[in-house]
Amino acid sequence: MSTDRIDAHHHVWDLTVRPQEWTTGLAPLDRSWLLADLEPLLNNCGIDGTVLVETVNVEPETAEFLALAQAHPAVRGVVGWVDLTAPDVSDRIAALRAGPGGDYLKGLRHQVQLEPDPQWLLRPEVLRGLRAVAASGLAFDLLVKPHQLAAAVAAVRQVPEGRYVLDHAGKPPIGSDGMRSWTQLLAELAKCGQVACKLSGLVTEAPAGWQIADLRAAADHVLASFGPDLVMAGSAWPVCLLAVDYDGVWALNRALVAQLSPTERDAALGGCAIAWYQL
Repeated sequence: MSTDRIDAHHHVWDLTVRPQEWTTGLAPLDRSWLLADLEPLLNNCGIDGTVLVETVNVEPETAEFLALAQAHPAVRGVVGWVDLTAPDVSDRIAALRAGPGGDYLKGLRHQVQLEPDPQWLLRPEVLRGLRAVAASGLAFDLLVKPHQLAAAVAAVRQVPEGRYVLDHAGKPPIGSDGMRSWTQLLAELAKCGQVACKLSGLVTEAPAGWQIADLRAAADHVLASFGPDLVMAGSAWPVCLLAVDYDGVWALNRALVAQLSPTERDAALGGCAIAWYQL
């Protein structure tokens, strides 16, 4: 039996509510992007539900996203943000869950990729926060660059009771000499257990003029390392618009899993996200 198709990773933001400084200079992104912009695209691509992911490290955004999820059936879950280093991190998680739409909180994320310390995930206060997330039963999304993957492996090993999702396959440096290190560390992370991987964001890591063959080696390594049951496809919309439109990113996702069996494709295109995020 086929399963729902889930976009496991997308964003929205309203510049009248909160600036998104990271979009400055990125003309396609430097505007408000709302659920109203996404919903017709979901219908066109046969996407049944989504996971809405935080964009800035502020708790009010998470509360706003939970309220959005409560009002929009397409949003099946939210990956929000709390300060992992806060002594009361467990209380902050509980407060979000107690608020409007709190049942839609399925995971948390910190933008580790912005941290100048490549060992940030291994700081004692961060590990304490990861333990609190694990105790809450939520997933934790690892948003890291390749040079931070080693710390991600170490953190998962130190907090093995957690449930993790590697965003954007760890941002493979497609077409560069760094692919060898990424390949080794990605496989090491997969061996840790309790980690799923998002097949998303590859188009914005690839060099200009990319072809599907440029992305297939990275996608094949993800699928071989984690297995289709622990891979979830996502659009990374609207960031994907820097390289391809929503229809195009889903055509790519389906092409990258076309060689799998029907059951394996169902897992990668929806089943894993449903199970791992408990949607």
